[in-house]
Amino acid sequence: MFRRALAISCLLFAAGGTLAEVGEPVTVRDPHYGDVLFHFYKGDYFESLVRLTAAQEKSRVDNHAEEAELLKGGLALSYGLHEEAGEIFDALLASTTKPEIRDRTWFFMAKIRYQRGYLDEAGQALAAIGGELPKELEPERRLLHAQILIQQERFDEAIALLDGWKGPKGWSDYARYNLGVALVRGGRFADGAALLERVGRLSDDRDEMLGLKDKANVALGFTWLKNEQPERARPILQRVRLNGPFSTKALLGVGWADSDKGDYRSALTPWTELQARNVLDAAVQESLLAVPYALGKLNATRQAAAEYESAILTFSREQQRLEAAIADIDSGRMLERLLDAPEQSDASGWYWQLNALPDSTEGRYLYLLMASHQFQEGLKNYRDTLALRENLQNWKSSIVVFESILETRAEGYATRLPQIEQSLEAADIGEIRERHAAMQARLNDIESRRDVIALANRNERRAAEELALVKQNPVLQYSTPEIEDARNRIRLMEGVLRWSADRDFPARVWRQRKALQDIGRVIVAAERARFAVDDARINEPAALNEFDARIRNLEPRINEKLIALEQSLDRQRGYLHGLAKQELRQQYERLDTYTVQARFALAAVYDRATAASNANGASEDTQ
Repeated sequence: MFRRALAISCLLFAAGGTLAEVGEPVTVRDPHYGDVLFHFYKGDYFESLVRLTAAQEKSRVDNHAEEAELLKGGLALSYGLHEEAGEIFDALLASTTKPEIRDRTWFFMAKIRYQRGYLDEAGQALAAIGGELPKELEPERRLLHAQILIQQERFDEAIALLDGWKGPKGWSDYARYNLGVALVRGGRFADGAALLERVGRLSDDRDEMLGLKDKANVALGFTWLKNEQPERARPILQRVRLNGPFSTKALLGVGWADSDKGDYRSALTPWTELQARNVLDAAVQESLLAVPYALGKLNATRQAAAEYESAILTFSREQQRLEAAIADIDSGRMLERLLDAPEQSDASGWYWQLNALPDSTEGRYLYLLMASHQFQEGLKNYRDTLALRENLQNWKSSIVVFESILETRAEGYATRLPQIEQSLEAADIGEIRERHAAMQARLNDIESRRDVIALANRNERRAAEELALVKQNPVLQYSTPEIEDARNRIRLMEGVLRWSADRDFPARVWRQRKALQDIGRVIVAAERARFAVDDARINEPAALNEFDARIRNLEPRINEKLIALEQSLDRQRGYLHGLAKQELRQQYERLDTYTVQARFALAAVYDRATAASNANGASEDTQ
């Protein structure tokens, strides 16, 4: 829980979010950073990391430079790339002046150093944090600090750090459990027992906390057993749930507590219950020896012998199954079955974990190993390496597509360039620009002279022309009342016509200027097209050749990476198979030890029975 929460916080805070704020708006000033965050929040961390790296190389996230580096470091850390993440965080500390960035970076540096086992350096990194971390990170800093103090055996400081702390629900309880176990192992039994007792009596009924309570009670109960105080161990072990993951060990401990007090009949109750459970459990295997031991103490010799013989047969059958499981692992199918299970999630990095075991020969023996951090981390690395291989294989298959795209582009260039050149040459852009300039000059002259008729519409021009023809009629030269009235009418019509044209003159000037501006933009676009064509004629062949060279270099580079990945997969596969086989061999050796103990105990039972029989026979002879 502690490691996972640190990992999640590392990534979310690097991305500008929090556990409580996933989905809330994040201010994005660079579109490419928004694209990176989109893939990040979608859960596609590999794609997010690839796009972030590409955007940084093209200087497309400059407005988020420090946040982007923090996110990149968190993503690298989630994939187990501790050295790369450390280099990123070191560079950030050397360059940033923002206190919030520095504090978060120091926190992540402390985590990296802690994971590498550099406890002093991790403590120094935590001490370098100048202010309060965000409220979702502050409890994790305290827990990390407590973990460091515990491993340094600075128990008093760890107790002082955790005592009275009201952190997020459950977190402080995990820390107290770890501290209690460390104190007991360090010889400070009273202090450790007090902490374990406190955790074992939690009132929290959540499944996770119930499991922690059971674990604390088992640890405390067996501690009392080792200190030869079975009367104190028994009630503590009885707190453990009968159906929980620690129930078998608790039942075994309750039996030993009764046995240590000489109450073998009571000890048979939990041990007999254990016998009905999964024989793969070490506590169940031990109960197969404990039951006949108690029967022997109760002088039930015949029953004790039968139980020992049954135990030997059970151990033998399990050893045969273990041999088959080891052979199955050697066949190389174990990892594929683990990763092909439909229950597994698609997340990567820190967020992925093995959710279910396959129904296989070896799966039933490996549940404890597969729940361990060591195996889970190794399996994550193997799965991520498989994903990288698939990614490279997809890129390799895309090379043909790239070549086709490049060929299509080259053909399009060769086909369209002559057509475009012909179209541009048919249009004399220089002459068009001169005519455009002349039209602008004429419009300026019309506006300065306010020649309203020059911008008149068709009807107005026709009317002006007709009036001009009428005014040229010689009859209008005479001076009679009728002709004077006609001249007045002509002047009235001219006035109305000029008044109408003058009224619309500003709007008509504006429309003409807008039309000239539009024409000017078209001319500029045409000139740019001309320049683009000239540029393409010079640069496009070189660009096509460059792309061709890059595409041709892709395949050998991808093949080189694929070879390296195959080697890495072989090493990781061998490592995981080795862990699994080691676990199975340890189980086999434990069963071997139990078998030897059972045989010796059975021989002792027979010896006692023979001795008793001889004693009875001698007594009868005497009589």
